[in-house]
Amino acid sequence: MAATTADLKQRLRRTERRRRLGSLGLFAPSVIFLLIFFALPIALMLYRAVQNPEVANTFPESMAAIQQWDGEGMPGEPIVAEFAQELRDARDERQLSAPGRRLDYEIAGYRGLLRATAFGLPDEEPEASWTETLIGIDPRWEETQYWQALKENASPFTLDYVLTALDLEWAEDGGLQWVSEHQAIYLDLYERTLWMAFVITLAALLLGYPIAFLMTNSSRRVQGILLVLVLLPFWTSLLVRTASWMVLLSRSGPINTLLVNLGLTDAPLELLYNRFGVYVGMIHILLPFMIMPLYAVMRGIPHSHMRAAASLGAPPLRAFRRVYLPQTMPGIAAGCLLVFILAIGFYITPALLGGNEDQMISYFIAYHTNETLNWGLAAALGVILLLMIFVLYAIFTRLTGTGRIQMGT
Repeated sequence: MAATTADLKQRLRRTERRRRLGSLGLFAPSVIFLLIFFALPIALMLYRAVQNPEVANTFPESMAAIQQWDGEGMPGEPIVAEFAQELRDARDERQLSAPGRRLDYEIAGYRGLLRATAFGLPDEEPEASWTETLIGIDPRWEETQYWQALKENASPFTLDYVLTALDLEWAEDGGLQWVSEHQAIYLDLYERTLWMAFVITLAALLLGYPIAFLMTNSSRRVQGILLVLVLLPFWTSLLVRTASWMVLLSRSGPINTLLVNLGLTDAPLELLYNRFGVYVGMIHILLPFMIMPLYAVMRGIPHSHMRAAASLGAPPLRAFRRVYLPQTMPGIAAGCLLVFILAIGFYITPALLGGNEDQMISYFIAYHTNETLNWGLAAALGVILLLMIFVLYAIFTRLTGTGRIQMGT
């Protein structure tokens, strides 16, 4: 009897183990997908925002030694000699591009200085000291700032990219300070991006709410037509939709032609390459993302609620405000959050429809990625943008009570 009970328990444990493994097998593909395509890119972006390997990997010995230098005058002859020899080796191995590009971010012209010095170095030990040799090739090596730039990049990790993305820099005393006014651009960009995303979200809500309400309270035939019209933009490329607005909003486009022919304006209006054009294009593209969550929530609200409020003597406006509107809050919260997050990361539409003062932070992330090849700064801007989204999401859910609404449902 005891053996039978033990066998039964063992079989039950095996069955339970197989059940758990089967459950894990069902979730494993989703978890792996999220890790590879969501968590891993974010982790790499976080790592790239503080990574600074170009100089340290190219000149490992001299950079390890220069960290002991006090930063005054010039480093000693042993450090200069080690650097010159590693510079010569980097020249022979054709590895000057990466450190030159990185140092050029610190001091304009450093890349040219590095290349000119590398190709001017002798293949054998010089008769004079290495310090005199470098100064003889280019007198700029006598200036402390060029050696300080090397010391600042001697470590394979740095906070410089993150500080630059926040308009901060290291002060002479080792503390932090704001950059000069003509260099401070990124904080204004964050403010502009958030403001434009807020305006677009508010406009999408004001336009999308009546459309979703009409779709919910219309006949099936009208609902089908409106649903097709709402989903129709999804079947067209984002670039094509943006290019279409360029045609419509141009000075000789249909909108300006109609306004002039009707006598509403004496001359064509400037509707393109400004903030208005960006708002029109982005609201048109993001409006379906507001309508669909609202429509999904409104469909679940029984019509009897409004009739009950009316039977109890509530005027239509009060019944809507006290009975119907609170029940649509989950749809409002979901639509606003979706549109706002998507608007923050828009790049193509502001780039094509806006001017220089209408570009959002995503434009500069793409610029540093593709044009200046400053991937560290691009990653830092992306990390700060991601943190802003997380913070705003937490504030939004607390203010709107979205989490409580979801738990209540």
